[in-house]
Amino acid sequence: MRSTISGYSRLTKVHKFSAAGIAAAGVAAVALAVVPGGSTQGEQQAAVGVKPVAWNAKAFGTETQRDELVKQSDTAAGQARAEAEAQQKAAAEAKAKAEKERAEKAAASRSAARQPVKAAPAAPAAPAPKAYANNLDGWIREALDIMKAKGIPGSYDGIYRNIMRESTGNPQAINNWDSNAAAGIPSKGLLQVIDPTFKAYHVDGTSWDIYDPVANITAACNYAAKVYGSMDNVNSAY
Repeated sequence: MRSTISGYSRLTKVHKFSAAGIAAAGVAAVALAVVPGGSTQGEQQAAVGVKPVAWNAKAFGTETQRDELVKQSDTAAGQARAEAEAQQKAAAEAKAKAEKERAEKAAASRSAARQPVKAAPAAPAAPAPKAYANNLDGWIREALDIMKAKGIPGSYDGIYRNIMRESTGNPQAINNWDSNAAAGIPSKGLLQVIDPTFKAYHVDGTSWDIYDPVANITAACNYAAKVYGSMDNVNSAY
């Protein structure tokens, strides 16, 4: 770079090196002139303790600086490689861990899928139907259970008393002499029920045969409940 001052030029680094070399050479020449009798330049330099002047850039530290920069660059590159290797290792470990967890979950899922299916518990067996004797006692008891389920009032004694008065316990009894018989609708069965009354007060779940003992009792008691409040309240023809 040139100076902006007229007639003045800034010395470059090479100029400075050259000036330093010239100055050193001058000092050496003076020394040689002072020491007499020296036969060679080396002997003369040794006599006055003057070392040879270094003229290359290494003497001024350029090589040392470059070596330091190269060393720093190598160190930084080594650190970068170490960090990259550490990141790769961490990523590989994370991937291996994730794959292991997926494999364990898949194995657990397959194990659960292979679990034997437990059979559904067997439904409880339906209770055996209640047995009733095929006689007047059994007919009355069966009729009372049906009446209870249907909400029809009546007692064993009330039913038994009216049966004995009407038919003496004969399910096939029929009245062919009263006014109903004269009208063509004779009274029939244990409680002497006429056909229109049996059909009107028939109880669901029983036979439609008017001579069936249970069907005859339940229909007669259903009629008596509507008219008298209960068969227990009937003490004569009804």
